Amino acid sequence: MSSANLTRNETAVRYAAITVHDIRVELDLREARDPGQSTFGTTTTLRFDATSSETWIDFIGEAVTAVTVNGESRRVEYDGARIVLSGLAASNTVVIDAHGVYSRSGEGLHRFVDPVDGETYLYTQYEPADSRRVMACFEQPDMKASYTFVVHAPTGWHVLSNQSAVGVTADAGAQTVEFAPTLPLSSYITSIAAGPYHRVEAQWTRGDQTVALGVLCRPSLAQFLEADEIIEVTRQGLDFFTDAFAYPYPWGKYDQIFVPEYNLGAMENPGLVTFTESYLSRGAATEAQRGGRANTILHEMAHMWFGDLVTMRWWDDLWLKESFADYMGAHASAAATRYTDAWVRFAANRKAWAYLQDQLPTTHPIVADITDLEAAKLNFDGITYAKGAAVLKQLVAFVGEDHFFEGARRYFAAHAYGNTTVEDLLVQLEDVSGRDVRAWSRAWLETSGMSTLALETDEDGQRMLVQTDPRPHRLRVGLYDLRDGRLVLSEKVELDIVDERTLVRIGDADLVIINDDDLTYAKARLDARSLDAVEQALSSLEPLPRALVWSSLWNDTRDGVLSAARYLKIVAAHAPTEDNIGLLSGVLANAAHAIGHFLPDAARSAQRATWLQATWSALEAAEAGSDAQLSWARAFAAASAYDDARAAQVRAILDGNGPEGLRVDPDLRWALLTSLATVGQATGPDIEAELERDGTASGRTAAIRALAARPVQEVRLVAWHRAWEDESLSNDHLSATVDGVRAGGRRDLISMLDAGYFERITGAWRDRSIELARRLVVGLFPASESLELVDGWLAQNESAPAALRRLVIEQRDHLARDLRVRALQDQLES
Repeated sequence: MSSANLTRNETAVRYAAITVHDIRVELDLREARDPGQSTFGTTTTLRFDATSSETWIDFIGEAVTAVTVNGESRRVEYDGARIVLSGLAASNTVVIDAHGVYSRSGEGLHRFVDPVDGETYLYTQYEPADSRRVMACFEQPDMKASYTFVVHAPTGWHVLSNQSAVGVTADAGAQTVEFAPTLPLSSYITSIAAGPYHRVEAQWTRGDQTVALGVLCRPSLAQFLEADEIIEVTRQGLDFFTDAFAYPYPWGKYDQIFVPEYNLGAMENPGLVTFTESYLSRGAATEAQRGGRANTILHEMAHMWFGDLVTMRWWDDLWLKESFADYMGAHASAAATRYTDAWVRFAANRKAWAYLQDQLPTTHPIVADITDLEAAKLNFDGITYAKGAAVLKQLVAFVGEDHFFEGARRYFAAHAYGNTTVEDLLVQLEDVSGRDVRAWSRAWLETSGMSTLALETDEDGQRMLVQTDPRPHRLRVGLYDLRDGRLVLSEKVELDIVDERTLVRIGDADLVIINDDDLTYAKARLDARSLDAVEQALSSLEPLPRALVWSSLWNDTRDGVLSAARYLKIVAAHAPTEDNIGLLSGVLANAAHAIGHFLPDAARSAQRATWLQATWSALEAAEAGSDAQLSWARAFAAASAYDDARAAQVRAILDGNGPEGLRVDPDLRWALLTSLATVGQATGPDIEAELERDGTASGRTAAIRALAARPVQEVRLVAWHRAWEDESLSNDHLSATVDGVRAGGRRDLISMLDAGYFERITGAWRDRSIELARRLVVGLFPASESLELVDGWLAQNESAPAALRRLVIEQRDHLARDLRVRALQDQLES
């Protein structure tokens, strides 16, 4: 195992021996605009006490040039990841001079040159363990310190960090910015950004507290920033959380910066939150997209308390911040903003991520066993986020909302600026609620998997609620009658169930929604009568029960319980009238997935043609300028990558002759053109012409995708090899290349490369950063008709890194599900 992959056990030993006081980091970014300069200077001064004479400090960079311990120069002992220190005193001051490397993978200090203005933009991204690519540090969350950052940068740049600047000096075309010391922070949530960003300023005031607000992006995206909307949601969130947590926002200022080539949705660096530029739509956005952005803003804001103020001791308890933030993002959206449908989108879309992850053989408890950093990196997943949030919703129902928030307040007060484990939170919740929260934790946090709930009638005619993998659930069963073509709620019955079989006394109904109001986390089956009812009248339900039914239909389709053809029939009947755009977007994506993955080969082409026609008809019928019209246009663009029957209509939209009112922004244009390229209806010169029209960073990435998608075997082979071999590709350009290779499902063009994939993945995992290696391992996994190659690799590589094996096992499981569900289709249709 590489020395870069820190383990839980060795970091626990280091924590016991070292007490950190403060860390000063000086970065020299003056030459960042020079493309020939691949490194930057970094000097770190660490003050700490030690009860051991030896330890190590983490750093990953080009070189460590000097190490000084208590004023004495020491020989550099550096293996590329760890700087070994010996002869330590009880109290120590260590100075480390080094050269970091500018990143193109989104890990560490990422450097980006905007093709529009030619300017350079920098930002950092660390979680879980990439601050060591920028500074020498103790890279573990329980070794908090006060950080002071000093940055040398070109004059005219905005230079930002977690705290406000306390001093700026200028000299010969450069500036030196020193920031105020932070309150105690873990290394992974420190942050730097620098460049000629566009900035909008505002403030939030509550009583005696005033917080300066900043919203930033590259100037070439300033027209799409929607700063007023972002600031409004930010103020609403600060109002909400200040009241909910009874603990004033502790981090001084609140900057939010949208950055390019970002690997995540966002990151909760206190005082300097980073977001992907994907949240800035280039001219056309739905309310659901804005609602998703608001949810993310509030998710990251919740982290200012859950995660930043109080931080997990080690990555086992990652859920202590991510599950809570995911829950709070939806809760605060619904309670404090205009996006009151947040729980609707959560029920249908966010939980789908959890259901998918929890059925993989690599699933894990919410409180996970994280032995090292590579395992931590992969646990930022649907269990830690979406399942954790769904389970917290069940906890709120179990202890009561007032008790839940009072427990959170006591937790913050008891552990501010410290580190915790699950036990520290359970103590507070149990004390305030009087409920047996530890038993609940054992059932929900400390076990993996999920229950499947279904209604059955026994031989005596009694209705039984049956659950697999039994757990305690508090839920409401909704009973709906079909009246004049509409499903109308007649009754809700609240239940607590524990056992595998529970007698339930409910009335007769055309539709039974087992988990109405979405209180618990479980798959809920629809009985045959309910399925017939929703096939007739799904659209007549209110949004939340409609979301729950859509979720049940999709889970049944994925599990091979409902035929893909019947699912697609229900989509065709009810998606065109779906007025909740968050639900519609998820349903359209699921329909496309069902066609590509769950239909037998013999039925797929005909169903693709039917789906293409359905998307075009719905696009034509949608209200001009509506979010539904835009959603159907995107679905039409995606469907056109598999069938050229509507190529003329695609070209007409590109030429400005599409349906009236359709908002055709650059991103939709690229989606349409890429589909034409994928089916051989657009050429290299067509793509070059579009790039001339849109020479932005997004345009360049889209052009890479479109060029690689052309249905010529040589083109696909060149792109496949480039993905593996061209290490100059940035993270976004690598993903675009991979997307092009797989475009249109053209296995006939790339299947001969399947064996080569398995020959390369171990080397890629060893030689590339984990972020880039993961994109290769997941993105280029062969979607073959057999498990033979992947099973052979797993059998022959039992000693491969556990994180790599996990990714391969997950991809194998997805393929096995596809093959299994396809094989069931004839039986389900009979």
